[in-house]
Amino acid sequence: MLFFPRVFLNSKEEKEINQGFPWVFDNEISHIKTKKVSGQNEEWVNVSLKEADIAPGTPVEIFTKAGGFLGTGILNKNSKITIRIISNEHGDEVYKDIESFWSKRVSDAYNIRQIHYKPQDSYRLIFAEADLIPGFICERYCDENENVYLVVQFLSMSCEIFRKEILDALEKCCRPYGIFERSDADVRNKEGLELKAGWIGAKRESEIVIVENGIRIKVDLENGQKTGYFLDQKDNRAVAAQFCHGKSVLDTFTHTGAFGLNAFKAGAKSVISVDISEEAVETVNKNIQLNKAESVMTAVCADVFDLLKQYEAEERKFDVIILDPPAFTKSAKMVQKAYGGYKEINLRAMRLLNKGGILITCSCSHFFDTNTFYDMLMHAAMDSHRRVQILEKRGAGPDHPVLLGYPKSEYLKCAITRVF
Repeated sequence: MLFFPRVFLNSKEEKEINQGFPWVFDNEISHIKTKKVSGQNEEWVNVSLKEADIAPGTPVEIFTKAGGFLGTGILNKNSKITIRIISNEHGDEVYKDIESFWSKRVSDAYNIRQIHYKPQDSYRLIFAEADLIPGFICERYCDENENVYLVVQFLSMSCEIFRKEILDALEKCCRPYGIFERSDADVRNKEGLELKAGWIGAKRESEIVIVENGIRIKVDLENGQKTGYFLDQKDNRAVAAQFCHGKSVLDTFTHTGAFGLNAFKAGAKSVISVDISEEAVETVNKNIQLNKAESVMTAVCADVFDLLKQYEAEERKFDVIILDPPAFTKSAKMVQKAYGGYKEINLRAMRLLNKGGILITCSCSHFFDTNTFYDMLMHAAMDSHRRVQILEKRGAGPDHPVLLGYPKSEYLKCAITRVF
């Protein structure tokens, strides 16, 4: 019978867990009750987290200070996120058939997405904690030949130790043509894990072409940012395109040119897509050629902050401006600094719009929450002497579910606005 050390929390630390929060931090732990073996004898002893001789990846049961059971998780002393909760059941229930446990988690995530997506679509198949597989990301790409590729990220010890079970479940569910691992994010260092990347199983071409909203997009599974492409904006790109017919469009922080290409397909008069990365601009140009958009769309390599200032000085005007920047803050401490950055690009964009122009503006930082985001927009409008209508408040697509009690899963804000 498998033995599970018992982790007891400090007083009142269970509130967020009861609300659905799936992590336990090191400073929330009171003590650990574990077995001490001496010769033929064993006894239960209470030790501090620091004193506990528990290997990273060990399953533990979590309890309130008073002894109320909370769930089963995976402990990793290397990480500030010391326990990631995998179930609200007792450990013996989880581990009596661990293959079936993870197979069901994977198939549940797969099945719920079949409501929204067709076999030829590309989408996020598993969204870590929000799909109850902590630390694990899986993107499902379908290329033009309808070959299915999976890009996987094992970002925490809590999924790394179940690598075989999760991959077996994905093989059974998806029958992929190829699986590429992108476990090369710095967060693995914080978990005490080595960075790794490469094909799992058969090696395939790392550059593929997918079709999104009727647009052909080149995706580099091996060298593209994060998992190769940002699937979370798919629906927002389609909505943004509805405002672009016959319009002049400025698409900033473009990455692959996807927003601009959607605008082109919708009949935009002109599209300028901007990114500071030369590699990104090279990709945009390839995508422009793929979609025969050369007569309408231009890629520009520039710092967006500088370019917005330049266009304002030149009194340039646009009908539609899209702001889809990377996260300006990756910590709560930097929110105020990020506020200034978001406000600057938004107020300058507002000044560059023709009267009644459309601003599609986004933030992908979960630390920059919804209230802060719309407060920033209000002050950007005030300082730019514009009035702004919010036509629609949007977020990530249905392949990025939100887990109640876990705010990090609701990270993307996308506002469709009219500026006058």
